[in-house]
Amino acid sequence: MKFLIIGLGSMGKRRVRCLQALGYMDITGFDPREDRREEAARKYGITVTHSLDTLDLDGFDAFIVSTPPDRHTPYVKLAIDHRKPCFIEASVLLEDVREIERYNRNNTFIAPSCTLRFHPMIKDITSIIRSGKYGKITNFTYHSGQYLPDWHPWEKVTEFYVGNRATGGGREIVPFELTWIVDSIGWPDAAKGVFEQTINFGAQIEDSYAFTLRYPDKVGAIIVDVASRYAVRNLVINLETAQIQWRWDDGFFRIYEIENGRWIQYGQPEFHASDGYNKNIGEEMYIDEIRHFIGSFTGTHQYPNTIADDIRVLEILEQIENSDGGYNR
Repeated sequence: MKFLIIGLGSMGKRRVRCLQALGYMDITGFDPREDRREEAARKYGITVTHSLDTLDLDGFDAFIVSTPPDRHTPYVKLAIDHRKPCFIEASVLLEDVREIERYNRNNTFIAPSCTLRFHPMIKDITSIIRSGKYGKITNFTYHSGQYLPDWHPWEKVTEFYVGNRATGGGREIVPFELTWIVDSIGWPDAAKGVFEQTINFGAQIEDSYAFTLRYPDKVGAIIVDVASRYAVRNLVINLETAQIQWRWDDGFFRIYEIENGRWIQYGQPEFHASDGYNKNIGEEMYIDEIRHFIGSFTGTHQYPNTIADDIRVLEILEQIENSDGGYNR
């Protein structure tokens, strides 16, 4: 199969690695920046181009759009025009995703990223919740914290998309996390919260979101920030007859069973992080995500996320921001 990767920044290069790990070597990468093209060609041996006009787009089997979120739409439309299955990195702009849904009148297969659904610990936690073994969830708390300058240590926050308010790092991570939460725990009826700039990265962006999710029979409290000097993902889920605790640093999660009065530990499969990334950001979940994308149009897998679900997640973000006076406050 032949793949076109649009955007050769950090995520575009990761998707090259994903494809090559799966045995796909016929890859062309597009990026207007010469330094990114040269790096991708040197490291991975792929064909690169500065212009899509030089390519026969009908000759590709699939597109992967790894541009900043505010540049997704024209490239996804291009994939739709050529009826090519298209994978998109995480979205944060509600109206842009709605525009993609409206434009896709020929029902081209579009796969929005949902990376954390492929994390081995989240997959196991989701399986346990769905089994019903411990009854229903009563409440949960979750803290996802990172430090924004650590994302790209080689450039300033203001030099890539996370320094723009609409696509700011903190704002982007809210739907990134919600995409797995709504799958594992369920879709909330309502959301409300606050969002603030608490640290100066040289850009006018909010770095901290604190919000609650309300369900008919449970409640959740979540903090998402990019001001944490040490990266964390800490989860506590209370069920009727058990409690789940997960810290992504630990390499395992634990369940306390009320009936037996004991803790049960579930170990995490070994995985590796690429050079320059947090040790807990395993490449395997990204590879698995691309495996499911390809399998969805070749008939071997079902991709677990849709544009319609992406819209619903971004509508939750909108609710949170509107409850604190709106994004344009």
